[in-house]
Amino acid sequence: MAKIVLASASPRRQELLRRIGVTEFTIRVPHVEEYYPDDLTPPEIVTYISREKSFAVPSDDDEIVITADTMVFLDEARLGKPRDEAHALEMLSALQGRCHTVCTGVTVRQGDRALSRAQSTLVYFRPATRAELKAYIAGGEPMDKAGAYGVQGQGALLVERIDGDFFNVMGLPVVLLQRMLAEFGFHLLPSIEE
Repeated sequence: MAKIVLASASPRRQELLRRIGVTEFTIRVPHVEEYYPDDLTPPEIVTYISREKSFAVPSDDDEIVITADTMVFLDEARLGKPRDEAHALEMLSALQGRCHTVCTGVTVRQGDRALSRAQSTLVYFRPATRAELKAYIAGGEPMDKAGAYGVQGQGALLVERIDGDFFNVMGLPVVLLQRMLAEFGFHLLPSIEE
């Protein structure tokens, strides 16, 4: 069976892989500049970057490399990781009471064969007070996350509802990944003959 390489330093992606039964994998962090052509749509942007990350990671022919790139978009504008607390407050203030899109591009590669796909999820924030947002930021959670929040932590208290894949918002759409891995003969839920 092929060996899995997760090309990501994200602890959330590592946790999600373990949750779905991939307990043995190697981590290799790609070092690429997140450049993309100006004319791409949000799903095309994250797919493009995940593919760039994939080919930046060396691998053997018996290894399946998984890369992902997650971005938050509000009215087609990208919200990256906050520079500082003031920037986090600016982003969270813009998101509160509104809907935004979380897009994750996933690339699965073995040798020169690569599949790249994207998943989009709509996230609706409840109206929040400035004091609530500042208290959330003071805890430090938003500082390393796109859009300045983590849905798997206290950021969940800001989210009113989600339309789509919850795990996509965490950074790895697991059902999409399962389907992509199956195309390489790696089955997370193998069939059992009755």
